[in-house]
Amino acid sequence: MRKYIIPLFAVFLSFLFAGVMETQAAANKDTIENGIFIGEVEVSGMTEEEAVSAVSEYVSTLEDTAITLNAMNDNHLPVSAGDFKLSWKNKEVVEEALSLGKVGNIVQRYKALKDLEYENKVFEITYDFDKEAITKILEEDCAEFNVSAQDATLTRENGAFVIEPGQTGVIIDVAGSASAIYDYLTTEWTGDEASIDLKVEVDEPRGTEEELSKVKDVLGTFTTSYSTSGYNRSGNVSNGCRLVNGTLLYPGDSFSMYETVSPFTEANGYFEAGSYINGMVVDSLGGGICQVSTTLYNAVLKAELDVTERYNHSMIVTYVDPSADAAIAGTSKDFKFVNNLEHPIYIEGVTADKKITFTIYGVETRPSNRKVTYESEVISKTTPDGEKVIADGGQPIGFIDVQSAHIGYVAQLWKIVTVDGVEESRTQVNKSTYKMTPRTAVVGTASADPNATAAVNAAIATQNIDHVKNIIASVKNAPADPAQAAAQAALAQQQAAIAAQQAAAQQAAQQAAQAQQAAQEQQLPAQ
Repeated sequence: MRKYIIPLFAVFLSFLFAGVMETQAAANKDTIENGIFIGEVEVSGMTEEEAVSAVSEYVSTLEDTAITLNAMNDNHLPVSAGDFKLSWKNKEVVEEALSLGKVGNIVQRYKALKDLEYENKVFEITYDFDKEAITKILEEDCAEFNVSAQDATLTRENGAFVIEPGQTGVIIDVAGSASAIYDYLTTEWTGDEASIDLKVEVDEPRGTEEELSKVKDVLGTFTTSYSTSGYNRSGNVSNGCRLVNGTLLYPGDSFSMYETVSPFTEANGYFEAGSYINGMVVDSLGGGICQVSTTLYNAVLKAELDVTERYNHSMIVTYVDPSADAAIAGTSKDFKFVNNLEHPIYIEGVTADKKITFTIYGVETRPSNRKVTYESEVISKTTPDGEKVIADGGQPIGFIDVQSAHIGYVAQLWKIVTVDGVEESRTQVNKSTYKMTPRTAVVGTASADPNATAAVNAAIATQNIDHVKNIIASVKNAPADPAQAAAQAALAQQQAAIAAQQAAAQQAAQQAAQAQQAAQEQQLPAQ
């Protein structure tokens, strides 16, 4: 019987040990065992919620940790971990800490608890950061460290080209730097102050001396005259030419006339001069700048560059043929083109003897026996009928601004290519419609004398400019005696009414004659 005593005693001890373990586990099931840390935070004896709170508070203290971003040329940007939106990623580690010594069989749990008596258990904290926040800081705060490349430049002085070499630049690689920062902070960072080198890229300049030395061939040139322009308009044409002159466009570069010559301010060299607005000629800063864009437009057509935006004027202009113009008006109308060639181009602008000339230089690759010309075709023409008189209550009686009539046109521009003098192709470049406007007068009607205002308004109703002028003259020369002045004003009104009736009768007669002629033409036999 003695040989059974020891096994029975061992079984008894096992049950006793198991009971002790179960009792201890039941007592500590809601708290973390002693000797357990999460990062730098000891969580021994804490519940799961207490541990989460303690570690979260610790992580929040790291938001002020300094991180220095090192850029090129000994530039540095100090930031903090909080700027990158530091967060605690592996919160599930609290559950692991809570389960230590409480899961597995009796022996595993016993061993885990014994290990804790000799050595603390440390669970690592995994940090996370917002990639978008990192990228935003790099884009907004580090952009000032970039040194962009300076392309080689070309200028023309005294009939000869001068080449200025370019300079290599260095710019921050935002995507590469963002990845490097994120990878370091999420895999190596311990919560201490850190210094991270940003990744950079070399920004190579465009243009070499060899490439620019080839820019010497005339690809297109065009001249217009502004001999009838006054001082202000002439100044605007000259100023616009100056702003465009010297433009160098590399292959693929785009050009905007508006961006090049704006803003239209006195500080930028502009004067008040006439320009088309709502069918009228009105003084505005920069009036005449459209002749600059039109002249360049024709040079661009001759160089066969890619025109991407062009508008005609609202009314016809006299310095080029119909449909050969290019208007600009704020941002609503612009003249744009792209250098679609394989080589750079240079734009030279010159004004002399009240003529403006643009010449486009480049590398000529077109065959010498191939010629390009442009032809304007008028599709229809509308002659103004009658006159137009506009009352302006903001101007006094005696003010009158008369503007010439404008014929209406519909026109199109053709590009004609010949090879050895034989027409090879004829392509429509554009189609333009210009408004017809009658001879127009803006007449002031403001007066302290209501009889005078009534007389002028009655004259305006006739829509006859010469009659309005006569009435204005009679009103201005009215007798000082109020009775005589009133009588003269009444007579003027009566004359205006008669003139209006005559004008209406004349217009009706013209319309009837036109209708009769149209009917007769319909009855004529085919020729």
